Amino acid sequence: MRITNLNPGTAIGASSWFVEIDSQRLLMDAGMHPKMEGRQALPLYGLVQDQEIDAIAISHCHHDHVGSLPVAVRHFPGAHVLMSELSYFLVERVLHNSVNVMTRQREEMGIREYPLYSHAEVDEIAPLFQGFKYNREIDWASFRKTRSGFLSPTLEFYDAGHALGSAGLMVRGRKESLFFTGDVCFHDQTILRAARFEDVRADVLIVETTRGNRTLPAGSTRSLEIQRLAESIRRGLAHKGSVLIPSFALGRTQEILALLALMMAEGQLKPQPVYIGGLGRVFSEIYDLESHRTHRQYPNLQLHEALNLIVLDQGQVEKMSLSGRLFVVTAGMMTEKTAAHALAARMIGDERQSIFFVGYADPDTPGGRLKAAKPGETFTFSPSSGELTRRCTVEDFDLTAHADREEILAFIGQAEPRVVLLTHGDPDAREWFKARIAERFPRITILQPGPGESFEV
Repeated sequence: MRITNLNPGTAIGASSWFVEIDSQRLLMDAGMHPKMEGRQALPLYGLVQDQEIDAIAISHCHHDHVGSLPVAVRHFPGAHVLMSELSYFLVERVLHNSVNVMTRQREEMGIREYPLYSHAEVDEIAPLFQGFKYNREIDWASFRKTRSGFLSPTLEFYDAGHALGSAGLMVRGRKESLFFTGDVCFHDQTILRAARFEDVRADVLIVETTRGNRTLPAGSTRSLEIQRLAESIRRGLAHKGSVLIPSFALGRTQEILALLALMMAEGQLKPQPVYIGGLGRVFSEIYDLESHRTHRQYPNLQLHEALNLIVLDQGQVEKMSLSGRLFVVTAGMMTEKTAAHALAARMIGDERQSIFFVGYADPDTPGGRLKAAKPGETFTFSPSSGELTRRCTVEDFDLTAHADREEILAFIGQAEPRVVLLTHGDPDAREWFKARIAERFPRITILQPGPGESFEV
């Protein structure tokens, strides 16, 4: 087995792995780096562009895992594209939205390389997409005649519990097996239940390390965080201001909407409209429509029925009143030219307003800078908004969709690999895992391949 890391960065970036097993070749994920622009944000496809790839397997439909898929198909035109059946219902919408974002960035930021692909190209490659149920073995290399003359390796999707359609990828060859966790959540969320990796055993593990640098406070639980969020929303609305919860359109938005629906049904919050973005509404409808296919809690909870959802019109956020309104809008890190950014820019200097973070915000983003600002401090929110003085209430709630580091360690012990590759985490997060794995499982070989590095197992 030969594995190449195609992520152009050393931390969370453009997820992509090239795997050669039993003379067959597989690309796992085709992401875009969230902190790079233009072609620099792409995986290092040039390192393997002379290879004939049999299939591309996608772990889930977040941008850092699927955002460069049309470019990957362009490089490897003979490859079929495989994903879970729930991701199949999402992927085209995600890619078309990426075209819209890149087109806008070309106009507003002058990035001449954008868009890296077009709406027409997404439509043209869509027939290559195939969705599969969880826990079904697929002969992915048998789409064409196998080169080896032996039975082809197989692929199996395992429910990862992170977002709708998220999957861990199991690749089984004649003698070796590899399991790629993708982004995984080992605890129940509001809608989605925990990952189902109970029977996973593999020779090689590629594991995410996102929360390796995060220590949970003593006594902290998800239920307590939810209770604290409800109390903070009530308090924020009582001040005659509004509450803004910036959320990623896919996954985080639906989890927060479900929480609000339950809070209103139980009397913790008074029923009131919830303002959302158009893309968040699209993905929420898919969550509702595919609830019967999903391993979830509250299977009968339909977000569009339980809540009065109002989609914000373009330009509306700059004009509307900010008295007593509840917003759950993109983007989670408040990037410029988003509804979350526009609302925050209006709210930051007003002590009546409240902004509640429910997920990670990179320190170099507007959201990260706001989280770091102290009350009364003047700081640069973004180039377009300039300096603002923080007078609003800002709180952070740990409602993560990623596994905690001790859960990942326990999974490594269960899977009993010979080799572990650490990925999808900042350097200090990966170093924490390296030290703990060496201490707890001394026989495991630990690798941290850099951009473009290959190795054989």
